[in-house]
Amino acid sequence: MAKKGTARAARLQLADVPQQLAALASMSVPELAAKYLELYGEPTRSRNRDYLKKRLAFRIQELAEGGLSARAVARISELGDKLPERWRMRQVEETKPAEPPPPAAADGRAAPADGRDARLPPPGTVLTRVFKGTQHRVTVREGGIEYEGQLHRSLSSVAKLITGTAWNGFTFFGLKDGSSKAVTR
Repeated sequence: MAKKGTARAARLQLADVPQQLAALASMSVPELAAKYLELYGEPTRSRNRDYLKKRLAFRIQELAEGGLSARAVARISELGDKLPERWRMRQVEETKPAEPPPPAAADGRAAPADGRDARLPPPGTVLTRVFKGTQHRVTVREGGIEYEGQLHRSLSSVAKLITGTAWNGFTFFGLKDGSSKAVTR
């Protein structure tokens, strides 16, 4: 008899999904944030109405119809680092390791303890780039990137200074594909 009651509750919850989804359309951002807290058990950092509506719609459907199958979760674990970051984050939440390992750079090096971006080459490395016929040289320092005697926060800020437009600094200086003209001093 208890099983019959559980099945009825599940059917009622599924029948209620369209009303719950329709209610999201008329909610204000603070109401959506409160609903997010209710459904996810943690506050949201976003105040983007469309994003919150999508996340809440997904969660309502997930709770009513079930999440990923065990086979899908196993496949996600199998794929590992090839997965989108949001899927990896969900896997980490489920396993909850006692102490997280230090983040590693693309080449397997551990991230510097000083908070420097692990993708940057070691301090003292000189990166060169020819742009519009002029060779530009930057030096990686402990506290940032040195260009023309000035210290900059990032490679991207130097790339923007050189080109006058927004660039990904790693792409501009050729660090994404490993073909940079880097010279270590």
